[in-house]
Amino acid sequence: MTSISNYISQIESELRDTKFPKNPANLYDPLRYFFDLGGKRLRPALTLMTAENFGSKGKSALHAAMAIELFHNFSLIHDDIMDEAPFRRGKETVHTKWNNHIAILSGDVLFVKAFESLAKCEAKYLSDLLNLFNKTATEVCEGQQMDMDFETRETVTEDEYIEMIRLKTSVLLGCAIQFGAIVSELDSQFQKDLYDFGQYIGIAFQIKDDLLDLYGDPEKVGKQLGGDVICGKKTMLSIKAREYGCTTDQIHPVSSAESLVARAQEEFFKCGAKEYVEDRMVYYYKKALNCLSRLPSEQRKVFEDFSAYLIYRIH
Repeated sequence: MTSISNYISQIESELRDTKFPKNPANLYDPLRYFFDLGGKRLRPALTLMTAENFGSKGKSALHAAMAIELFHNFSLIHDDIMDEAPFRRGKETVHTKWNNHIAILSGDVLFVKAFESLAKCEAKYLSDLLNLFNKTATEVCEGQQMDMDFETRETVTEDEYIEMIRLKTSVLLGCAIQFGAIVSELDSQFQKDLYDFGQYIGIAFQIKDDLLDLYGDPEKVGKQLGGDVICGKKTMLSIKAREYGCTTDQIHPVSSAESLVARAQEEFFKCGAKEYVEDRMVYYYKKALNCLSRLPSEQRKVFEDFSAYLIYRIH
């Protein structure tokens, strides 16, 4: 079985071969710039991995995988605008380097390109692929709106937060895997098992990302350490810290952003929020693995190895 790094390389190669017109330059230059920033490419790699794991032939898996990556990058460009994020992967975001209007239009082009890529898949798969893609795209928008709504709320429950990250992040992982299952012509039960695996491992991955934002290595994570705390963003860490009696009001009266982050690191650890969040990450990781129980052992090991890579080795 091909390693995940080889699938990622295949996607990178396909992205390099994706040609955008020269003009209007302010529409297409931002896209060339954004793809040059790189990325994990894990979602489309999952589509390819699933398809190969179950013996799919032909190019439908590649076209479906590219649709996933194009849509994902569309969502990132728009999310950066809404989050007013100055950096992505250590470089200026598109709206910072150009402006909001240009970033919106450039992101819209990627959304269209995602449909163009799906349209290249074999006709017999197209209805199922489109139905799942449209459902997923809607859910991602719902998750983003929930995330924005949380910014104006004093409190958010853990269940609400999990539902938000399921929609905003995890359903696209589930979609990516099910795309591979659809072009492999797996039955509906296997498709559901693999989709659920993707959702749960996606939740675990986002919880890991919350931890990395505050406790990770900024050089490896590619973004400002403690950005969520500085912006007052609701995360699993901040939600549990509040429940345990450590509020943002208690950590905010400090002289600098660096001091704020350092204090949050200390207080979230002392009150037990960090340990709790780590435990919840493991909980969803195990739920993901449980979804693989019906798979033959050889295929199951491929997804188990990917899960370990995603949660314990990435970053």
